[in-house]
Amino acid sequence: MIDLKGKRALVTGGSRGIGAAITLALAENGADVAFTYQRSAEKAEALAKSIESLGRSAIAIQADSADPQAIAHSVSEAVSALGGLDILVNSAAIGHTGTIADLDMNEYQAVMDVNVRAPVLFAKHVIPHLTDGGRIITVGSALGERVPFPGITPYAMSKAALTSFTRGLSRELGPQGITVNLVQPGATDTDANPANGAAADFQKGLTSLGRYGEPREIANAVVFLASPAASVITGATLTADGGAIA
Repeated sequence: MIDLKGKRALVTGGSRGIGAAITLALAENGADVAFTYQRSAEKAEALAKSIESLGRSAIAIQADSADPQAIAHSVSEAVSALGGLDILVNSAAIGHTGTIADLDMNEYQAVMDVNVRAPVLFAKHVIPHLTDGGRIITVGSALGERVPFPGITPYAMSKAALTSFTRGLSRELGPQGITVNLVQPGATDTDANPANGAAADFQKGLTSLGRYGEPREIANAVVFLASPAASVITGATLTADGGAIA
């Protein structure tokens, strides 16, 4: 078990899938956690109760990651509830499929707002609250490095942008002792991309391990980067995709 006792974390998009696994794993390792959700109120409430049953503080904050004002408010609410912040995990994301020739500009903008602008704005508002030992971890995608099939170009673009965001921000915050890193999952068994879905066999075939990842496995990578064990790691990308881009 990694010791995160006394640490206070904010996880965006933390009520479902990978985000929920990250939220719970941080709490299991000792952190108090605030997390945002957009529509899954029942799941958010259940997750908060699970965290509280571990003896940790938890707060579920309804916020649309496409709304800059909601982002600012959610950070303020997290700081107020937890008494400060030490860890930010940018996990909220959306995706749309389709070719560039048929691109719907509203859908394109929504992807960029949530997947790129939101991590930037969450970081902007959290940075004033971080001190030496602070952590910013963003969940990207292996599709940011390799696009093995058509129809996902805007999503892949949005995830590729997070590499430069991570590297650049690590340069800005390094002198303060704050690390900034990126985790890139591959196909992971969630409601959005189930391991028994229509395209699952194809996605498994892209990997070295021949299987999907589990949300907990991605959460383990995030918890490691949030811990003192990763104190010298910054500006780095940890790919957890079963070897899909090997």
